[in-house]
Amino acid sequence: MRPSSFAVLALSIALFLLSTRVPVSQSVISCSDVLKDLRPCVSYLKSGSGMPPPACCAGVSALANAATSSADKKAACACIKNAAQKMNPNQQLAQALPANCKITLPVAVSPNVDCSKVG
Repeated sequence: MRPSSFAVLALSIALFLLSTRVPVSQSVISCSDVLKDLRPCVSYLKSGSGMPPPACCAGVSALANAATSSADKKAACACIKNAAQKMNPNQQLAQALPANCKITLPVAVSPNVDCSKVG
């Protein structure tokens, strides 16, 4: 095989391998991102009444948009469950939060949620 033919063959193989490689999976949502999104809801969930503040609903919406994969939903669930166990939110307000913000949240805001069933 001539050197130039070898170079063309090697380049062709390299391009083929690059074009068929498996895409790298995206990283799972971080707990700090989940908590940042829900931080504006803490006061409301602990001692609020009526409708949640707009900043809370914006955070819930951001979380719903960010937690798209099954792994994201499970990670968000674990973060929310851990935070809910520490802060002990008003359960009625926590359960009504997604509906009151007019969104669907893939994770319950509860200290008792079974995260293995999320996703």
